[in-house]
Amino acid sequence: MPAGQTREIKRRIRSVKNIGKVTRAMEAVSASKMRRAQDATMRSRAYAAKAAEVMAHLRAQNASAQGIHPLLQAHPAGKPGVLLITPDRGLTGGLVLNVIRHAMRATEASIGDDLRWVALGKKGRDFLTRTRSELIGEFTQMPDNPSVLDISPITRLLLDGFQGDDFSSVHVVFADFVTVAKQVPTLTQLLPIAIDESVTVSRSPFEFEPSPEAVLDEVLPRLLELRIYQALLEAQASEHSARMMAMSNATSAAKDLVEDLTLTYNKARQSDITAEILDIAGGAEALRSAS
Repeated sequence: MPAGQTREIKRRIRSVKNIGKVTRAMEAVSASKMRRAQDATMRSRAYAAKAAEVMAHLRAQNASAQGIHPLLQAHPAGKPGVLLITPDRGLTGGLVLNVIRHAMRATEASIGDDLRWVALGKKGRDFLTRTRSELIGEFTQMPDNPSVLDISPITRLLLDGFQGDDFSSVHVVFADFVTVAKQVPTLTQLLPIAIDESVTVSRSPFEFEPSPEAVLDEVLPRLLELRIYQALLEAQASEHSARMMAMSNATSAAKDLVEDLTLTYNKARQSDITAEILDIAGGAEALRSAS
């Protein structure tokens, strides 16, 4: 084997080893972020579940109770709106594709294809821009440890659109975190407030003080904000988990490739050494014959 070819194999081995070091570092970073995001998600799930329960209780009241606030009523004006939550960065395996595919299929099946979109994350925004969808809002560069204040502009956009003529309903699509190896794309209705079948609703009427309007004007937007916040936490935990798994698989693939290239290099070196020994032996034999 030519010497240049063995040098090329050595360069490839060195390059793959460097890539393996990068993927190991990215795996460690993603694992650390995933643990923090998972802890935040688990801690907030109880609050999000209670928020959904309270909203379902309010929605289950009689017609007069529902009529006191627009977030509890059907709103025929406008088009259905969808908040699409995706990562800002790639290297997450098939997570982004799965979320976007689910968003397209699930919304078409249950809502329709004439939609208005709000993108939370660059990947979803880029897809909606390429497909020329009706994108009326985009939010990117969310911090790894978001607060409710970070999503307040999103909540305000959705609320104003629903109470105006932009949205007839509001839904959210995100990756629900199940385990480190499993993230499930989910479509959930936010507005008008619907009763989740998993929530046991009490039919006893509520008493509002100082007035139903004052209480609901304060409580319902906060509960909606909490549900959007929970969806973002679920999406971030899913993103870091998917990236950690992708980097782990990439590190394993780099290790396997280094082993294969090392074996090829050793075979090439052995072939070169054998050829050199044969050349030396042939030269020595020629010298003996000449003398």
